[in-house]
Amino acid sequence: MKTPHKKTAAKQQSREAVGHHTGSTNIKKKKNTHKKQRGRPASQPPRNIVGCRISHGWKEGDEPITQWKGTVLDQVPINPSLYLVKYDGIDCVYGLELHRDERILKLKILPDKVPFSRVRDVRLANTIIGKAVEHLFEGEHGSKDEWRGMVLAQAPIMSAWFYITYEKDPVLYMYQLLDDYKEGDLRIMPEASESALTDREPEGVIDGLIGKHVEYTKEDGSKRTGKVIHQVKAKPSVYFIKFDDDFHIYVYDLVKKTY
Repeated sequence: MKTPHKKTAAKQQSREAVGHHTGSTNIKKKKNTHKKQRGRPASQPPRNIVGCRISHGWKEGDEPITQWKGTVLDQVPINPSLYLVKYDGIDCVYGLELHRDERILKLKILPDKVPFSRVRDVRLANTIIGKAVEHLFEGEHGSKDEWRGMVLAQAPIMSAWFYITYEKDPVLYMYQLLDDYKEGDLRIMPEASESALTDREPEGVIDGLIGKHVEYTKEDGSKRTGKVIHQVKAKPSVYFIKFDDDFHIYVYDLVKKTY
């Protein structure tokens, strides 16, 4: 897992460009990058670590060991060895097999308590979930870069945070979006002008996809495989996908080609 770097300039990345590399470039409010995954059998059933603070080393190839701290947000029901983790200072949510990945060294459960966070404006929270938005980020020289995306859900454990993905970077991020909204950095797009990104589908579209294996062909003709791990309640045609060669969680509309 590489030490994250901050990216302040406007992202020049399309959906196709993201598909080219294992680690997608992150947006910055401050967005960063990462790398992970493999397999180490667990000797005994691990304790429930959802909601816990963790730390571990990361060793990949000949690169030096780096140290990481974060919060375990969720355990994926269709693959219980896979956890969703929010690392400190990183805006992406990562999917990692914490007890099996050979690159993870000395995994520790920290005594730190996850700071309690309460949504102060429940009505606003309910309003933005499932909506197409324009999100402003700090660019070079203090400029504002605008990114179109969709608010997917309220994040687990860290309840003042929200899952969001972007049209030009279809991976799972999380931010304190109510603060951004009140500061004028998040704007809900008028429904009349919503693009294919936010076309409405009937409830329960495409049931039974969770757990299905998927294959994605990149522009160079190479293929990557993965699994559908979650359906977005507020947007039933949208799913989370975890590819075998990547620790990012990708977000795709499996009915319309939007993400």
